[in-house]
Amino acid sequence: MTLEDLVEQFARNVEAQSDAIHRGDARTGNKHAKKYTAALQELRAQGDVGRDALAVLLKHPHPDVRTMAAAFLLRYRTAEAKAVLEAAAKQGGIAAIGAIMTLRRWNEGTWALDPE
Repeated sequence: MTLEDLVEQFARNVEAQSDAIHRGDARTGNKHAKKYTAALQELRAQGDVGRDALAVLLKHPHPDVRTMAAAFLLRYRTAEAKAVLEAAAKQGGIAAIGAIMTLRRWNEGTWALDPE
């Protein structure tokens, strides 16, 4: 699978998880979470090349995709990721909750979504 395929798999499954959550379907949401997590792990295995590939999602049209990508890219693309998370935190919805919690953990020094 190419890096682009992995990025697409990540984005598609974050979106699908969000849709499932909005429908109240946690089981389907969890299936999609496993798929985007698998894509993320493969991207991380590529090091910074994989992180650079994921960074294109910081401009994705879907707010949940942008926010999820930003959460995982905080250490690597701090300024860009924080800007995405801060914007999401102001917009409300599921993405806002995740953004607020991610920023809180970052500021507390307990964020650990992508350790070096």
